Amino acid sequence: MQQIWDISPPVSAQAPVFPGDTPYSQRWSATLGPGCPVNVSQITMSPHVGAHADAPLHYSADGKAAGRLPLAPFIGPCRVIHCMHGRALITPDDVQPFLADVPQRVLVRTCERANILAWSSQFTAFAAETIALLADLGVLLVGLDTPSIDPADSKDLPSHQAILNYDMRVLENLVLDDVAAGDYELIALPLALIDADASPVRAILRALPTSTPS
Repeated sequence: MQQIWDISPPVSAQAPVFPGDTPYSQRWSATLGPGCPVNVSQITMSPHVGAHADAPLHYSADGKAAGRLPLAPFIGPCRVIHCMHGRALITPDDVQPFLADVPQRVLVRTCERANILAWSSQFTAFAAETIALLADLGVLLVGLDTPSIDPADSKDLPSHQAILNYDMRVLENLVLDDVAAGDYELIALPLALIDADASPVRAILRALPTSTPS
């Protein structure tokens, strides 16, 4: 059986969110019992809880919503790069040594253990210049194991504006703890949320096939 790396954090009431964002909550609309054959729950949450794909609508007033994005960037060959220096930004120099024959998707692991249970504003983000470098090499999607590709206190969101300028896609809040650096197949499809500014994804990696079927 082909190995699968699940790179999505658990989604529950304990999942951290940006201060002021809507956390996950759940209540039961119906429960199993006399006269009721099923359990049915009601879920309330920001689409930025857990592993998610930002849509251009998140950072552009006239940007596309999550459910209107083409799916091709979210599935295909992917490179995982380790950049666990603990600094605020991933710079071009950090990734340049790992970009030979880079595929169209790049995920960056920034920490030994992803922070899946508590909010912290101290995390590593992308420098906008790094986004530009990846775009110039044909990268369509970037992702990382932190809440945002910009620092938590950023007001102008230069890396989000860079992916808007280059029409790139982004995944945030991934869990890359057990993923070695190297090339994989990424599958992280957003839901068809037609008016949403982001979408949860169940992101996974698989080993690339060793040969192409005839």
